[in-house]
Amino acid sequence: MAMNQNKKQLWQALKFTLFSISAGIIQIGSFALLEIAVKDYWIAYLVSLVLSIIWNFTLNRRYTFKSAANVPVAMAKVFGFYLVFTPLSTYLGNLAEGAGVNDFIILIVTMLANFVLEFLFCKLVVYRGQEDTLKIENPIGESYYGKTVYLKVPVELENAKEVSFDFIIRNKHYIYKII
Repeated sequence: MAMNQNKKQLWQALKFTLFSISAGIIQIGSFALLEIAVKDYWIAYLVSLVLSIIWNFTLNRRYTFKSAANVPVAMAKVFGFYLVFTPLSTYLGNLAEGAGVNDFIILIVTMLANFVLEFLFCKLVVYRGQEDTLKIENPIGESYYGKTVYLKVPVELENAKEVSFDFIIRNKHYIYKII
């Protein structure tokens, strides 16, 4: 069991890393464009950071932590993280820029710190006790006969002797029992 848990955590860290890399690409790309257009580090940094946060939050909530946690509450917690991280990183970035450090070096160091701290914050605060709670995947699909509902059965129900599904479709109530 410990080995499966270790594999799960490793896979989770890998997914978080890959999604963070994709968010980093968005952040660096938008930062580069804004550096050309605006020429102010802090404006380019803040706008590119917000874009990467939205991207990263969306993907990691769904695919890394598989959480059905209340989205506004989870986003508020992430927003709280960035209420501390953003002013601190912006202030330190401005200090480094004033000392002559290249803007892209500052950005990369800041992004690495953000990566580690955000993973820990999401794991230990935002999704604590709410990981792997997203149970339905691809709820609606097409079949030969038209619309079909697909449900992913939770592991704890795989060996159940009886399962009951309640559906309301177009204001009509259906109950299906599988014995």
